[in-house]
Amino acid sequence: MEQDKSVVVLSGGMDSCVCATLAVRDFGAENVAAQHVSYGQRTEAREQQAFRDICDRLGIKQRLMVRNQALGQIGGSALTDSGFAVPAAGAEIGQQIPITYVPFRNAHFLSVAVSWAEVIGAEKIYIGAVEQDSSGYPDCRPEYYEAFNRVIRAGTKEGKIRIVTPLIAMRKAEIVSLGLSLGAPFELTWSCYSGQSRACGVCESCALRLRAFEAIGMQDPIPYQTRASVEES
Repeated sequence: MEQDKSVVVLSGGMDSCVCATLAVRDFGAENVAAQHVSYGQRTEAREQQAFRDICDRLGIKQRLMVRNQALGQIGGSALTDSGFAVPAAGAEIGQQIPITYVPFRNAHFLSVAVSWAEVIGAEKIYIGAVEQDSSGYPDCRPEYYEAFNRVIRAGTKEGKIRIVTPLIAMRKAEIVSLGLSLGAPFELTWSCYSGQSRACGVCESCALRLRAFEAIGMQDPIPYQTRASVEES
């Protein structure tokens, strides 16, 4: 009898690492395939390293690393366009869409994942989208994934593939607690928008991550240039 399989969209960050750990728990490492998309982001090499390290630790053998040139050429985001600086976080995180938003990025990632899932026979795609305690990116909203699942049903051969977002309604501190309970290798992850040897500690991604660890009384295991604490508004 053929085993169920899943694809994990694994950026190398904290949330995608927890999703990968969940998928391995639910399906077994031999039935999990991990996908990483490089798109010209500032921390591309560091995220690739995190992807490989997490896969090695979790025992995920089936991997797909692809390059998307379109997003870098389109620009319009501080993550892909050197004309914009990565801003420091403020207390207003999530109240407006920041310049670090990469236009419609997750659709690019998911399109690759759906195509690969069709080929390898996977029926679930895990992605670590989070709506709570986030920067407010529009492609991290629940209705976005509901709509994408309708597109998949209409546009794939059998229509059975489904995107799952197990973290989307969780607070960041809850995600950290879940990851620790599962043994997710947070020390191998990378979330910073600009630093590659040491996380900057001041961008929104670093601030959200540091706040989450602080909330549960734990210290984030990755190296930082500074560990600024950002209070919730």
